[in-house]
Amino acid sequence: MTDWEGRYKKGDIPWEKGRAAPPLKEILEKIPKKIWGEGRVLVPGCGTGHDVRLLAAEGLQVLGVDLAESAIGRARAFEPAGSESYELADFLDPQWSDGKAFSAIWEHTCFCAIDPSRRPDYAQACADLLEPGGQLIGVFFLTPNDPGEESGGPPFETSVEELDRHFSPWFERQEGWVPTQAYPDREGREWIAIYQRR
Repeated sequence: MTDWEGRYKKGDIPWEKGRAAPPLKEILEKIPKKIWGEGRVLVPGCGTGHDVRLLAAEGLQVLGVDLAESAIGRARAFEPAGSESYELADFLDPQWSDGKAFSAIWEHTCFCAIDPSRRPDYAQACADLLEPGGQLIGVFFLTPNDPGEESGGPPFETSVEELDRHFSPWFERQEGWVPTQAYPDREGREWIAIYQRR
């Protein structure tokens, strides 16, 4: 299991780009705001909260959760952008999710960071936390390793077929496309998906 807190303390955080995910900006420009619903939006594995703040700046109520205390501390140190909050928590812990409900979940770098053996738990957690009709909206890192580079992780690669397989018991995919906006070196390696909870 990855020591996320240790990595923050050592400064070994290559996923920290200093700004919100470009594909999230693309979604906010392309998809009507009503897709996020009327309730709270959950951002699992929120890191220092750049995506959380971008969503909050759109007028949404957002909760960011992360396993690393240092990440949550850094996120809370930023000037609030709107109605956002942060919590030190394990998104995959059924005791944490018990009794909670969200209208949408924004996925960015959490799915690819967990051990692939926990991906069924991730799908179950999303299903448990989303209200019927709620949306799982995410950008998934399909090929995090350069061609010829030894695979491993995190991050761990995935495929559209694998994503559909994990989420199909509870969700119906509404849309999917390769984002036109991306961090440098991620062009063409990510996939945006919108899954609706049945």
